[in-house]
Amino acid sequence: QVQLVESGGGLVQAGGSLRLSCAASGRTFTSYAMGWFRQAPGKEREFVAAITTRGGRTSYTDSVKGRFTISGDNAKNTVYLQMSSLKPEDTAVYYCAARLRPTVQMALPGAYDYWGQGTQVTVSS
Repeated sequence: QVQLVESGGGLVQAGGSLRLSCAASGRTFTSYAMGWFRQAPGKEREFVAAITTRGGRTSYTDSVKGRFTISGDNAKNTVYLQMSSLKPEDTAVYYCAARLRPTVQMALPGAYDYWGQGTQVTVSS
């Protein structure tokens, strides 16, 4: 079994920054990609960013481009989401997820095999 544990969420003022971390543990595995998603109250879970484990190819949803950066440390089995210039509309529970096999559908929640429990990010205006 694989466990994904997010950390780094919290309360921040608009314009501020946070860095989320997602540490993978459990049985040895090599993921194809790691992704970050978020879900605000009353809304569906939406894609934020993803990174391939080999090659470090990244993708972002348009609303976070230029503000968020996803990165990974394969030696630590950890993926990060650096969030800057935060806006109140970024408020949500942020989840990390792992995809084991290659796919082109990295923005789809259903493409991922394992999920973390989520960490709350609240941006005040």
